[in-house]
Amino acid sequence: MFSNIINSERRDGGSAAARAIDPRTKKELWDVPVANEKDLNDAVFAAREAFKSWKLTSADDRQKCLFRVADELEARRGEMCPVLAKETGKSDLLANMEIDDTLKFIRFNASQYLPDEVTYEDDELKIVSTHPPLGVVGAISPWNFPLVLAVAKIAAALVMGNSIVVKPSPLTPYATLKFAELAIPILPSGVLQVLNGDNDLGRLMTLHPGIDKISFTGSTATGKKVAESASRSLKRVTLELGGNDASIVCPDVDVESVTRKVAAGAFFHSGQMCVASKRVYVHRDIFAKFREIFVDAVKDTVIDASGQQPTLFSPMQNEMQYRIVKGLIDDSKEKGYNVICGGDTTEEQPGLFIRPTVVDRPPDDSKIVTMEQFGPIIPLCEWSSEDELVTRVNDTDSGLGSCVWSGDGGTAERIARKLEVGTVWINSFGIPHPHGYFSGWKQSGLGGEWGRQGLLSYCHTQTLQIYKQT
Repeated sequence: MFSNIINSERRDGGSAAARAIDPRTKKELWDVPVANEKDLNDAVFAAREAFKSWKLTSADDRQKCLFRVADELEARRGEMCPVLAKETGKSDLLANMEIDDTLKFIRFNASQYLPDEVTYEDDELKIVSTHPPLGVVGAISPWNFPLVLAVAKIAAALVMGNSIVVKPSPLTPYATLKFAELAIPILPSGVLQVLNGDNDLGRLMTLHPGIDKISFTGSTATGKKVAESASRSLKRVTLELGGNDASIVCPDVDVESVTRKVAAGAFFHSGQMCVASKRVYVHRDIFAKFREIFVDAVKDTVIDASGQQPTLFSPMQNEMQYRIVKGLIDDSKEKGYNVICGGDTTEEQPGLFIRPTVVDRPPDDSKIVTMEQFGPIIPLCEWSSEDELVTRVNDTDSGLGSCVWSGDGGTAERIARKLEVGTVWINSFGIPHPHGYFSGWKQSGLGGEWGRQGLLSYCHTQTLQIYKQT
């Protein structure tokens, strides 16, 4: 049974009900209440009341609460994993990996705080920077990694002394609601609320006068709407939006090893990851060999409707994303691009599976190169000179992340520093880390989160200028 969590109480009665689907079978899952405007108002009121005392709680006590929440989640992994797997379409392996990452984000944030900092001092004056909490945070999280991306916001907000209202995606509400439920005995009443709701609930959150900040992870188009609504009351916003991440392969790599890692980074969770590689640029000297190994690796992908096999490949989580990816495949075929692997759905499977698809050297202005596909289709592109490569990679409105693969660390870092993105992974596919500040450049976002620097997005900076004599 699933409930909205308001003031540390389960709320069911009077709310409309909805059901998400299992992407592996397209069958409906469990009933879940849909929060309305009254529910939101009640949640914000509870959060504002809880904030009055939570902000005065010592950092040490807030940290202890979060560590206890992590321990509770770990103890109830067996209960959480099937729920997360069902709503996302992930295998048991992938769902457990997401729980592992969730625990890392809680425990990282539980080990952090921002002490007062003396930024200047002389005989007459001392200047101190302090970091009081913002108030009530509104968090809107996506469907691809629903638990870890919601909980990363929760943990950072709470350790800094804020209270929080979370709206998970209506496509994947279940694990986040269960997380809030398991935290009820640990966190003070009203510190954490979770509401299942549709897009209109998200709109109401961005307009609500009792919410001081919106942290949003999702598409660029929706992020622009969030920023516009939040601007009416000058709410603080953090936006982590879409990307079109490039993976750059230099000619001096171990081709066999690197190719398989690049393939894993492109098709992890079927590419439904904000920092999955969306474009692969391979030096012409090794392109043919790379392409051959890449296609072999892709053909080895396990498509498993049961979710029991330890596979990193998944169905599309929802019909909308399924249609987007199918449209890109159809466009590539209609334009006569060389589709060298995949390019079809899996009719023998009941769910939203699309076979991994590889397009060989499509034009730079093709949809498959310029769009964020967020699915299992990848273009292989060829490059020859570094200047030409950097120009092509940077020729996009997005700037979330990129990967650079090279046997020479100096070469890799030189290229990385020329890329107009928030994060570059060197000799690895994109693996977000709790210690790494994560931000998008261009239209991939505003501000950033995670890492110690990310905590600054959940607090004010108040400056005390203390004169030593009156």
